Amino acid sequence: MTVYIDAPTLKRWLSEPDEIALLDVREPGQFGERHLFFAVPLAYSRFEIGLPGLVPNKNATIVLCDDGDGVAERAAERAESIGYENVNVLEGGVGAWEAEGFTLFEGVNVPSKTFGELVEHEFDTPRISATDLQAMIDGNENFVIVDGRPFSEYRRMNIPGGICCPNGELALRIADIAPDPATQIVVNCAGRTRSIIGAQTLIDMGIPNKVVALENGTQGWFLAGLELENDAARRHSANVEKADMDGLRERADALAATRGAPTISRDQLSDWSRDDERTTYVFDVRTVEEFSDNGIAGSIHAPGGQLVQATDQWVGVRGARIILLDDEGIRAKVVASWLRQLGHEAFLLEGGLASLNDTDLPPLLQPRIAPSLNAIAPEALANALEREATQIVDIRSSMDYRAGHVDGAIWSARPKLPLAGTEPSKTVTLVADDLLVAELAAAEITSGGAAVAGLLKGSSDDWRAAGLNVVETPNDPADEDCIDYLFFTAGRHKGDAEEARKYLAWETALVGRLDEQERGVFRITSAP
Repeated sequence: MTVYIDAPTLKRWLSEPDEIALLDVREPGQFGERHLFFAVPLAYSRFEIGLPGLVPNKNATIVLCDDGDGVAERAAERAESIGYENVNVLEGGVGAWEAEGFTLFEGVNVPSKTFGELVEHEFDTPRISATDLQAMIDGNENFVIVDGRPFSEYRRMNIPGGICCPNGELALRIADIAPDPATQIVVNCAGRTRSIIGAQTLIDMGIPNKVVALENGTQGWFLAGLELENDAARRHSANVEKADMDGLRERADALAATRGAPTISRDQLSDWSRDDERTTYVFDVRTVEEFSDNGIAGSIHAPGGQLVQATDQWVGVRGARIILLDDEGIRAKVVASWLRQLGHEAFLLEGGLASLNDTDLPPLLQPRIAPSLNAIAPEALANALEREATQIVDIRSSMDYRAGHVDGAIWSARPKLPLAGTEPSKTVTLVADDLLVAELAAAEITSGGAAVAGLLKGSSDDWRAAGLNVVETPNDPADEDCIDYLFFTAGRHKGDAEEARKYLAWETALVGRLDEQERGVFRITSAP
């Protein structure tokens, strides 16, 4: 039986110290257009896949929200079926929240981006304009540009000459990138937040170099009429050779202490990780290569810079305990100092990664999705279509569907299933790029009485080779039906100046839209 709560009750719960997981189960495009400040996105299309990682404690209080269209109730039923004990639905969805006079926010990672604006305001983080940086380049001055984003983002577009060093790595590796104290360091990202947090990290760590953030990042660069670089491959070294490790540890210790991030023992971690009354996350903040090499079973890889930038991708439960791991005693402390200021209960482990082994932590909660789909060869699908025995439902992204799909296929997402247009006399052949997502969609279709033949194999080239007609439909599905795609300022990274200006104006306006409760979660404190 669905348990409903109203918007004022949820608002009160969000002010209380108890743990709460507020999950928005709408698709990414819907979430990005309007959502609650504290909501964590978990689209119904991937609900059972993402739920165990975001909410690893099945006793946690969960509140699900949607558009008041019944999707949250469907998600609640799924959560309860896999053992979650305390599931609630926001009655009336986001519309009811807005009707109470509470603010809805556009965009993604809103708490983290709001935090970046607050940090700049509080510390007056030094910044430089794109035109001033270009003048430094033209003058061949002594400086280095450091891009604080992950390598995948850096590769798409970067400031010419910039070196990729994600924010979580900056404190550890900056001496190898800029060994000369006279070298000025310019930190950039695509917009504002990671430029600010990266620059302030280095300043807080007391490095001797002058440090500035590039105002408005790559977007500010192209808005100034300057050209970006694409497909660059410069990145920080895998080794640390020039860093003063003792000095960095001492400074990181002081930061963590000043910002209230305590250290716990291995025994305390063991007790917490097995406590079913509280939620505990254990995150390894090192690089993916390091984690792959010697990560501890039961921990989750969450690169430090991104954990600060997009906390809601890993932490679904407000008020949970977050334990951070590294192997050198610097990165985890820096990340913990930021998470504490973001309002999270971040802790450090005495002895770090070296104090643990693969039997110390309980196994991670995993999705339980039984494989059931048959693999359908393109030739078999062509034969079934000729016999009018099947219909195709394509559940890839709407943009991939527009770019090329088998002629006659219907595009859908799980919330729209089972399809009203499904013909009982025909089976359904699914097209997907994620097997688990396809399994969930198949279960949704069969619950409506239709039979699923299986999942189409291969790529569009394979489909064409089998005689299937692959078509492009740039306007189908219509924009309003593309619930999985966020159109909000989507063109800002494709050279659309107006979209970039709109995005930057949105970001700088975030702080002014907060109410007292939302502003009150942040605990920004000066460095020691």
